Amino acid sequence: MGRKRCVGADCSKMAAGCCGVKKQKLSGSPGSGGPGGVGAGSGVAGTGHCGSELGIGSSATVAAAANVSRANGLGGPGGNVGGSSGSGSSGGTNALSPAPAGYTTSGLSPNLSPGPGSGSGGRKMVVSAEMCCFCFDVLYCHLYGYQPPRTPRFTNDPYPLFVTWKIGRDKRLRGCIGTFSAMNLHSGLREYTLTSALKDSRFPPMTRDELPRLFCSVSLLTNFEDVGDYLDWEVGVHGIRIEFFNEKGSKRTATYLPEVAKEQGWDHIQTIDSLLRKGGYKAPITNDFRKTIKLTRYHSEKMTMGYAEYIAHRQHHHYQNGIGHPVPSYNHYS
Repeated sequence: MGRKRCVGADCSKMAAGCCGVKKQKLSGSPGSGGPGGVGAGSGVAGTGHCGSELGIGSSATVAAAANVSRANGLGGPGGNVGGSSGSGSSGGTNALSPAPAGYTTSGLSPNLSPGPGSGSGGRKMVVSAEMCCFCFDVLYCHLYGYQPPRTPRFTNDPYPLFVTWKIGRDKRLRGCIGTFSAMNLHSGLREYTLTSALKDSRFPPMTRDELPRLFCSVSLLTNFEDVGDYLDWEVGVHGIRIEFFNEKGSKRTATYLPEVAKEQGWDHIQTIDSLLRKGGYKAPITNDFRKTIKLTRYHSEKMTMGYAEYIAHRQHHHYQNGIGHPVPSYNHYS
C-alpha cells in the first residue's frame, strides 16, 4: 500500500513532469531501456514539459532555481524546464458562469471527454470544461492582442496542474508544460496556458492559424502516494514520478501522467524504462537497478475540449468570460 502525502508547499521541490509523448518505438527488450535517451537538465522549480524531450533537474537544482523567472522550456540533455513567472493579469469580475448551458453538474458537455482516471469513487470532479474554455480564451486573447480574460468563477483552490495542447484529426502533441507545485487555478491556468502554447521548445510558438485545429486538456494532480515497490501502480489509472541516481551519482526525476502509458501501449517495465531514459539514465537497465527507484504514484483529473466545442459554447450557449470581442468563425479541421 502506498503512503499518502500532501500536495502543496511541501511538494514544491517535486521536479518537472511529463504528460504526453510523441510516439516512440521501444526496443524489443524492455531491459535494454526503451527509446533513445533524453537527458536530464536543470529545472525551474516545480515545472516541466510533458513529452518525449523532457529536461528534468535534480532536487538540488530545482531548489536553486526557485527564484528564476520564466525561461523557455528546453528539452533534451542539459535543457532547462519551462519557467514559472506569471502570465497576464486578471481584471474585473465578470467571468464564466458556474454551469453554462450544455454542461452537466460535473462540468461535462455531451461532446467533451474526461481523461483516464478522472474522478474516483463517485467524488465530484474539480476539473471542468469551464477550465478548458478559459485556457482557450487566454490563448485567443494573447494571439489576437486583446486584454486577458477576466477572473473566472470556477474554484481558485491550489492544485498541481498541466495544460496540454494537441492539434489536428490525429491529435498530435503540440505543447504541454505543467507544475507539481500547487498553484491557485486562476493564475496557474493563465500561466501554463501560454507557457505550454508558446514556450515548449520542442515546437514553435502557436499561431492564430492553428487555433481551429487545437484541443486543450487540463489535468489536476491529486492523491500523491509514495510506494515501496516500483511496480505498485496501475497502467491507465496512476501517474508516476520516479527518483533515481544516475551513473554519476546525481539524483534525477521523471514523470508521466496517467494516460501516457496506456496511450503508448506500454506495460509497467516499458514505462519505467522510458522514464529512466527520459530522466537521462544511459547505462543498461537491470531489474536490480529498477528496484532502487523511489516511486510516487498519483491520480489526475483531466478534461479535454476541442476548438469546435469551445466555439459552440461561446456562440450557441452565449458562453461569457468577460471578453468584449467576437471569436472567429469556426473552421473545419484539416
